[in-house]
Amino acid sequence: MADRPDNKTVIIKRPTRVDDLINRFNTVSQARFYVEHLGADFNDYLGEHKTYYASLESAAAAAQQCGIVQIVDRKFLPNFIFGPRDTVVAVGQDGLVANTLKYLSGQPLIGVNPDAERWDGVLLPFSPSDLHSIIPEVQKGGRKRMEISMVKAELNDGQSILAVNDLFIGQKTHVSARYSIMVGDASESQSSSGIIISTGLGSSGWLKSIIAGSAGIEKYLGASVPDRVSVPAGWDSDSFVYTVREPFPSNTTSAKLVFGEVKKGCGFSVVSMMAENGVIFSDGIENDFLEFNSGTKAVVTIAEKKGVLVV
Repeated sequence: MADRPDNKTVIIKRPTRVDDLINRFNTVSQARFYVEHLGADFNDYLGEHKTYYASLESAAAAAQQCGIVQIVDRKFLPNFIFGPRDTVVAVGQDGLVANTLKYLSGQPLIGVNPDAERWDGVLLPFSPSDLHSIIPEVQKGGRKRMEISMVKAELNDGQSILAVNDLFIGQKTHVSARYSIMVGDASESQSSSGIIISTGLGSSGWLKSIIAGSAGIEKYLGASVPDRVSVPAGWDSDSFVYTVREPFPSNTTSAKLVFGEVKKGCGFSVVSMMAENGVIFSDGIENDFLEFNSGTKAVVTIAEKKGVLVV
């Protein structure tokens, strides 16, 4: 039978902790020695590793019944060319879904949870065994899909970058970032650990961690803190939230524009005052970034491009 390119499934995988340790220490034995020498349980690492690859194998076997299958490592996503009729499957944690969506152009993405006992899987509603029925439905266009909003940072030199969960604007190292921020008609110079810009989808990720940490500090200091801070409610929201991390007020810098929701049509921009090492990256992929050094201006908006997530 001739190959059916219209039925190609691309499976995106990610390295496990054991993969990363082997890459660092060359063998499983050396990795075990390192982890156990620090007092950790290496069997937990191995259990996670085996479960992940068993799920990946199961997902690939199910996809092969529906046509051609290609398995792609997450690190190749920035340069991988997807076919216009590909069905894409992400086998991993929620972050892998975000990592993948921004590189797609309307292709449907199926999130598969490889280890439901370990990962919450907000964006991973399916198990590997579900793919036997889900992939044919998606290929026929009969499965429900949800549009996912993204944000875009566009520089004054024409470069741009998309984010599904969040953008980071700041220094690539742990030193203070210097920049000028403008939100609507308000502006100020700041020195901070960087700016996080979160979408509706990202409100359950990095933003949630930031809010939880800030609430803990406020409660410790005796302030009354609401149980929930208002953030974009929907994954298709046309607004985003910005958070300035650890802003430092001084004679030349302020700390008033540190948190807020930016609705569609309201301007948001940042101008770099960093001589070097300024960066903008998205969704935790630090090696896919834009340089953001002195004089560079980034305008952040809700992107016209949408992700398509199978639900």
